[in-house]
Amino acid sequence: MSRCKNCTNKLSFEKLEKVIEKYKDKEGALMPIMHEAQEIFGYLPIEVQNYIAEALKIPITDVYGVATFYSQFSLKPKGKYNISVCMGTACYVKGAQKILDRLKEELNVEVGETTEDGKFTITATRCLGACGLAPVIMVNDDVYGRLVEDDIPGIIKKY
Repeated sequence: MSRCKNCTNKLSFEKLEKVIEKYKDKEGALMPIMHEAQEIFGYLPIEVQNYIAEALKIPITDVYGVATFYSQFSLKPKGKYNISVCMGTACYVKGAQKILDRLKEELNVEVGETTEDGKFTITATRCLGACGLAPVIMVNDDVYGRLVEDDIPGIIKKY
């Protein structure tokens, strides 16, 4: 099986091999293998997808199809801090777009992109379940609510 050309971490592929061994003979093995692969690598680069496909003897299109269908999988490296901006109705009505625009301006990235230093990734989500605090963002597991645009630089500085 081919190794990740851009990956020098042999240990990561050894971990992935153990994960594949654990699940490979079980029905529905692909999803848990992909979840654990993403935990190991931080995302699912094409080399990892190919490795999984070869190990399970399935077409790469099956792996890629699952990776692109489910939003929890990422094909690009994510930042150390994932900033999720709630774009649900309550947050949107209370200014979520302005919050998102300010984040993009401060970090100089678009939604779905990661800053050059690998520190932050911005994602837009439908609802974070904190409607009473609208507009809301989450930085990893930290929730920030009742935000105004000028709150953004201070939040970013905390990280």
